[in-house]
Amino acid sequence: MPEKLRVGFIGLGLMGRPMSLNLLKAGFPLIVWNRTQSKADSVVKAGAMLGRSPANVATRSDVVITMVSDSPDVEQVVLGSGGVPTGVIDGAQRGSVVVDMSTISPAVTRSIAQRLAEKGVAMLDAPVSGGTVGAQNATLSIMVGGDPEVLQRCMPVFQALGQRVTHCGPNGMGQVTKLVNQIIVTGTLSAVCEGLLFGAKAGADLQAVQRAVSGGAANSWQLENLGPRILSGDFAPGFMVKLLQKDLRLVDEAATEMGLPLFTTLIAQQVLRVAANLGLSDEGTQAYIKALEAMAGVQARTPSS
Repeated sequence: MPEKLRVGFIGLGLMGRPMSLNLLKAGFPLIVWNRTQSKADSVVKAGAMLGRSPANVATRSDVVITMVSDSPDVEQVVLGSGGVPTGVIDGAQRGSVVVDMSTISPAVTRSIAQRLAEKGVAMLDAPVSGGTVGAQNATLSIMVGGDPEVLQRCMPVFQALGQRVTHCGPNGMGQVTKLVNQIIVTGTLSAVCEGLLFGAKAGADLQAVQRAVSGGAANSWQLENLGPRILSGDFAPGFMVKLLQKDLRLVDEAATEMGLPLFTTLIAQQVLRVAANLGLSDEGTQAYIKALEAMAGVQARTPSS
């Protein structure tokens, strides 16, 4: 049996920590780094090695995964900054692979991939969908852009993290597909929240409404998973309001470049801005309904919550 790939993991937040733990469970030699070192402690305790910098992680890895917040963060950890050789690119060996599983700009992704290619390092952009539950249960949907042969080489790593791995085209197309996902997720979330608000205003039994519509054509992941949490007043984050705002900003930037009108997404951005102004940035995306409640003057929760 061939030796398992040595994997580096950079970014141990809500998603990165459970993903890295799943790689350990699958038996991959793992070296990790996080800007705030204390966030790496539990992963190191579980068996990972601690890297001194992104460059140090890359030197000791066949595959380096990045899972950070936004385009500038990926540029910093992969390309380094200020001329100091701390970025992944400064330690990566020829023939190794960088897998960015963050959600960032497709244009920035292509630029980073080009810089890495000049050093003989391949890149896959592989953003994910499924939230923290999917990260914990290794059931993520992974959308991959890049060379299909490189994808096949990294497939054992992806299979330790998710259930569905889809090759979407060349570099940047994984990110494009993720932004499609976010457009659909946001539109569906908006519809779920507006529907529950409508029912609340009309005096409906929201638990009955939830049961009824989830059994018909209106059902969705958002309704099944976030609907009950809204009704019970659970706004703990599986995915934060501020991160969805960031993703929709990326959608808007790309759509503007293409001259593409996106009406529902634009309206949802404004509702999320209201949520942020209400101090809800770190809550789960189901807090979208709180912004609608504030504007409508009605609460869409069950009496017990």
